[in-house]
This record gives sequence, C-alpha cells and structure tokens, in this order.
Amino acid sequence: MAEFLPLFMFAALGILLFSGFPVAFILGGVGLGFAFIGIVLGEFQFIFLRLLPSRIFGGIMENLILTAIPMFIFMGTMLERSGIARDLLNCLQVLLRKVPGGLALAVTLMGTILAATTGIIGASVIMMSLLALPVMIERNYNHELATGTIAASGTLGILIPPSIMLVIMADLLSRSVGNLFVAAVFPGLILASLYVAYIVIRCWINPSLAPRLEDNIGPQTWGGTIVMVLRSFVPPVVLIAMVLGSILGGLATPTEAAGVGAMGAVLLGFINLVLLPWLGVKEFALDTPGANVELDDHAVGGGLRNELRHYWQVIKGVVDATAMTNAMIFGIFVGATLFSYVFRRLGGDDLVIEFVNHMGFGPWGLLFLILGIVFILGFFFDWIEITLIVLPVFAPIISQLDFGDHVSKFEVTYWFAILLAVNLQTSFLTPPFGFALFYMKAVAPKEVKIQEIYRGIIPFVLLQLIGLALVITFPDIALWLPRVLLN
Repeated sequence: MAEFLPLFMFAALGILLFSGFPVAFILGGVGLGFAFIGIVLGEFQFIFLRLLPSRIFGGIMENLILTAIPMFIFMGTMLERSGIARDLLNCLQVLLRKVPGGLALAVTLMGTILAATTGIIGASVIMMSLLALPVMIERNYNHELATGTIAASGTLGILIPPSIMLVIMADLLSRSVGNLFVAAVFPGLILASLYVAYIVIRCWINPSLAPRLEDNIGPQTWGGTIVMVLRSFVPPVVLIAMVLGSILGGLATPTEAAGVGAMGAVLLGFINLVLLPWLGVKEFALDTPGANVELDDHAVGGGLRNELRHYWQVIKGVVDATAMTNAMIFGIFVGATLFSYVFRRLGGDDLVIEFVNHMGFGPWGLLFLILGIVFILGFFFDWIEITLIVLPVFAPIISQLDFGDHVSKFEVTYWFAILLAVNLQTSFLTPPFGFALFYMKAVAPKEVKIQEIYRGIIPFVLLQLIGLALVITFPDIALWLPRVLLN
C-alpha cells in the first residue's frame, strides 16, 4: 500500500478539486496530509518538512523570473480600466466593416493585440464580453459565432507572449523565458490566423450570421479616421513594440520588459484618461450615426482636476486588482510546491517512470499520451493546476526522449512546452469547467444561453487542435524563430 501512496495522492487531489475549496489550500492540504500518512507508514521522515520553507522562499519568493508576473498583471488590468481596450475595439469595428464578419474579426484582432500586451485570460474574456457581446447581439450576430469568437480570442493570451503561463513553465522546466516567448510567437499567430480564416469563410458563405456595420457609423472624414487610429489603435501597438521589441531585440530580459510594459500602461492610461480629454480630443460613439473623432477647442483645459482625480482612482483600483490576482497565483504556487515535494519524496517519480516503462511507450507514444492526459484534464481543471501538477512529473522524462531528426535533443523541452501551451489553451474552452465560458456567462446578456456558448466554442476547439497538429508535424513553427533571433 505504501508504494502506491503517490497514486492515492493524485486520486485525492482529483476528488477534492471538485469540492469548490480554494485550489491553493487543496494542493497544500493534500501534500501535508499524505506527508503525515507517509510518516505513519515509515515512507516519509518528519525532518523532510523542515526543507519546505527553504523550497518555498528560495524557489518561489526569491525567483527573479516570477517577478514578471505581477507586472504583466498590472499592465493588463491597466489597459482594461483605462478604456484603451474599449477604444481599440471601436476602432477595429470601423476599419473592418467592409469585410465579412467585420465585428467578429475586430474581436479576434483585439484579442490578439491584448494577448501581446498581457497574459490575463479572465480579464480579456470579461472585458470583451462586456464590450463586444452586447454590440454583436444588437447587430443581430449569430449567438454561437459571437460567443465562440470572444471566448477563443480572449484565450490567446495564454500562448502569445508575454504569457504568464510561459513564465511559470520556464521556471518549472529551468529553461529560458525569452526562448519560450520567442518560440510561442508563430504558434499564437497561426491560431489567430485560423480563427480569422474560419470567420471570414463562414460569414462569406452565410452573411446572415454577421450583418455588416452601417456606413454612417463612425468617423465620416479622413481626418477623423486618422485621429481615431492615432488615439485607439496606435497606443496598444506601441506598447507591444516596447514589450516584445525589447525582448526580441535583446535589449531587455522578460522581467525587465514586464517593467517597461507596466510603465508604458501607466503612461498610456494617463494619456487616455487625462491628457487627451484635457486637450479636447473626443471619442466617437458607435451607436451615434455620423459620430466623428475630432478636436473640440472649447474643451481644452477644462476639468483637469477631475480627470486627475479619476485617473488616481483608476490607479488604485488597478493596484488592488493586481494584488488580489497575484496573491491567488502565488498561493497556488506555494500549495503546488508542497504537493510536488511530498509526491517526489514518496517515490512518485519512480512510480511514473516504472509505469511508462511497463507500458512500453516509445517517444511518440509517450508524447501523445501526455498531450491526451492534459487535454482530458482541461475539461475539469484550470491551466495553472494542470501545469503545476503535470510538468514536475513528466518534464524529466520528456527531456530524455529522442525524436531523431524531427527535433534535436536540445530543443525537445522547448518544443514540448509550446505543445503543452497550445494544448492547455483548450482547457479554457472545453466544458463542463471551461473557465472562459464561465467568465462569459457571468457577464453575458440574459438572452445568451449556456447551450449556445457550448455550441459556439466547438469549431474553435477544433481549430486549436488543428494548430496543435501543425506544431507537432512542423516543429520549426515554434523552433525556427528562436534559432534565428537567439541562436
């Protein structure tokens, strides 16, 4: 019985995760509980528990790589609260109104841009659901197409750098964050391209699914359009250039780039909430025919004190939200560290290796087995739970696998990490516990049914699996850019 304690640990974890109790406490509680069971059975020594504080503080709290997480969270929350994301969506709607499914394409491109500025899935899905879903319903968009587009586009941030998940993976795999960021660029863009192609083709075949935006909505002059683009489209693109450009150009580490992004978000928020309103640069309202973006001379210099007060309130709200999200993530880190430490001390690694050897899986068989397990786990658990449980167990095995000429031995771990990241993106969309679906349903209008949301995500999950198959078949999709830029 003692030999199978690690197996019982996983069983207990799987059962308790359905209890609704905080994940961090479940992971830590299961670890401590089985540590004491191991002591009683003579499989675990009490003195081992004295090593836990050093593993937590030395491995997590003092890890400079993980410093990037709170700054990326701050950056994404700032973009949401400052209205930059709302302005971006309005701008893209106008620019793409001639294309089939223009509003759905605007949502996809917005999700891609937001993904390249932050890695917070919940914020992206909720924000786009609040901003875009009522507009799409009002414009008689098919509910399934609308909800599927928003949910899938909002989850791109889990893959497109700077992704919090890639930061965590790099730490667990003891690999370069910069390499993982660069490797994830093309797979993320391929997924976004698959979404765009699907939307255009489906709306071209059946235009009634996505009626076009009327010509009299939005800026009616070239000058107004240019001002709209400069105000709404250029700022997030500049932020992407600052964050990703500093990493890809070798000017900054991902942690330093996170600081650049956080500061850039503060400056963009100041410009959007204080400077432009003070100068009188007005927004346009999509629900007002003929609305334009122009400079109102009578508004210049007015209400600066109120705008500064509002901006300060936004900053405080962003800091509070960042602290809460960061505390949740690092709480799970602590619990997962305790769980994996006890699992290994009880011989969990040996049990997994023995199981793999007994099953006789070759490199490809084991790879597909792990990806299949992760895909199934995604129906029930969040990505951070899957990552912190699966990677410590299987990463040492994967790094020793030989895929011959398909992937070099040195690049196997990076390739596997990207495959896992693409696979984990489906965990946000697959029912019954797809978190992106819950985020959307919580803020969606009442006429949107959960059944419509479930049906709407099916094509996008299939597109994600196609993207995963492409990266498996053509590993250079993930590995070519790191070779060229980072040697």
